[in-house]
Amino acid sequence: MQFLPQNGRLAPYFQLHPVNPQLRLIRQAAEIVRGGGLIAYPTDSCYAFGWHLGDAAALERVRRLRAADRHDHFTLVCADLAQVGHFARLETWQFRMLRAALPGPYTFLLRATRETPRRLQHPRRRTIGVRIPDHPVPLMLMKELGEPLMSSTLLLGGEAEPLTSGSEIAARLGNEVDAILDGGDCGTQPTTVVDLSVSPPVVVRSGKGDLGPITGRAL
Repeated sequence: MQFLPQNGRLAPYFQLHPVNPQLRLIRQAAEIVRGGGLIAYPTDSCYAFGWHLGDAAALERVRRLRAADRHDHFTLVCADLAQVGHFARLETWQFRMLRAALPGPYTFLLRATRETPRRLQHPRRRTIGVRIPDHPVPLMLMKELGEPLMSSTLLLGGEAEPLTSGSEIAARLGNEVDAILDGGDCGTQPTTVVDLSVSPPVVVRSGKGDLGPITGRAL
């Protein structure tokens, strides 16, 4: 199954139960991602774009929609710390911090491993943003995919806040994405971003994630 930019075709709209998402719909969404499709999906912070980690065309579509340049970080959404460790270099103190905070609304910047495609890394720093969300939709989706999902906050270029409801996303992006996964209102507060590629770590953005689980460990 191959998915291309919408060209006037409205994206499939999946109305999901926010606690117990329908497996058949998750499987359909996973198939869309495997075929090169770009999806909008809910998380524990706000809605996000999601696409296959090997899909350069979908990445460029997201850059266009977000009006992002090549220095912006994109996030690798993982199912567990084992997946994080495949794509990011983890020292013991970093692993302990991630284990204390995740799953949850945090994004951690880490040095990328050699297995991580260059186009997914920050071009100068060779870092990758990683996170494990505390939300059933992305966790079920990654289980079906069997691998991480590339992701970026569903914040359109020139706008101050991300889109926050499935109906709003459908109205604005129905011709721009390949599927919309409506899991209810997620709010507009993004993740807390912590840069663990430096020592001591730096809080890059204070967001939804409480710093309590990581304060006192290395900050």
